[in-house]
Amino acid sequence: MSSKLEQLQALLAPVVESLGYECWGVEFLSQGRHSVLRVYIDQADGVLVEDCEKVSRQIGGVLDVEDPIASEYTLEVSSPGMDRPLFSLEQFAKHVGEQVKIKLRSPFDGRRNFQGLLRGVEEQDVVVLVDDHEYLLPIDLIDKANIIPRFD
Repeated sequence: MSSKLEQLQALLAPVVESLGYECWGVEFLSQGRHSVLRVYIDQADGVLVEDCEKVSRQIGGVLDVEDPIASEYTLEVSSPGMDRPLFSLEQFAKHVGEQVKIKLRSPFDGRRNFQGLLRGVEEQDVVVLVDDHEYLLPIDLIDKANIIPRFD
């Protein structure tokens, strides 16, 4: 996680948690002149639109005061959804046994994209089984990871 994301996570997680939600993760996507700050929230009973609105108002106030992002951006507050992104080793550990899609920042063993069974976590590595081959992917190399939803 970049230092900017760590700073945003440290700033926003206490606000989210004070409202009774888990701060599942924070993304900052810069696409040319348009940037998006996306905050994922979760709770045991699920997340409704009203929950996202409430958290967005509180986070928006904190961001206005602290002003951690110099450029213009759009704030989005969302549930992680069925294809929930995974940000931490703890989150990967909670979803062992599920199918995942992982994109790396740079190639590992000649590839950047992995799709397979999440087998576990070992120290700072995510263990994924792809085509009968087990890969230990360093968490620091992971750019994006998502659960692949099952519809059975």
